[in-house]
Amino acid sequence: MVQKHTVDIETPDGVMPAHWILPDGEGPFPAVIVLMEAFGLVPHIEDVAERLAGEGYAALAPDVYYRSLPDNKVGYDELPKAIELMQKVDDKAFIEDMKAAIDFMEASGKVKSEALGVTGFCMGGRLTFVTAAELPDKVAVAAPFYGGGISNHLNQAGNIKCPMLLFFADQDGFIPLEQVQQVDDKLQELGKDYRIKRYADADHGFFCNQRASYHKPSADDAWQELKSFLASHLK
Repeated sequence: MVQKHTVDIETPDGVMPAHWILPDGEGPFPAVIVLMEAFGLVPHIEDVAERLAGEGYAALAPDVYYRSLPDNKVGYDELPKAIELMQKVDDKAFIEDMKAAIDFMEASGKVKSEALGVTGFCMGGRLTFVTAAELPDKVAVAAPFYGGGISNHLNQAGNIKCPMLLFFADQDGFIPLEQVQQVDDKLQELGKDYRIKRYADADHGFFCNQRASYHKPSADDAWQELKSFLASHLK
């Protein structure tokens, strides 16, 4: 059993709703922030947070598109609308949102200190990488899934202190393999603690069982990898 809440987090730009899902018990728990895809804070992201709570983590899934409320979720078949919403995300403002989210978690009394991980999918994968780079003293571990555009942030990668597990799909039309190689080369050059996990038969969005690109063997393997990675650093 998990405890599910919808909470409002005060940010410099207003109120950011979030799913706040806790394991059974009093805590404090290790914690994970789950960053959403370009499609918004859709049920899949809540489901991932709930699965993480089932594994013993306090999980927070913030609505990064809160500035576009109320019309800020789109279907998986509405890619142009998703891209339009995604392009409104300002990274500097997003980092202020993340600070507010982390402050909320720390103030809750439910979260173990120094045991905060971040994971995210698609746009949220890129934002996971940005968070690790911009808030290196807050993030203990980061696991971006098919983060399009991570290769554009390699000039910030030197700031990252936490271990990282980065998931990519070889059939991903949004993230060419040369970009994955650039990420690999740069993190290696910087001597970072990281691992890249590639799935030969998977496409962008392979982890999401509500998308046409869902690839169950890759998704199942990635879930085991994610659980093991988080447990080794946060538990």
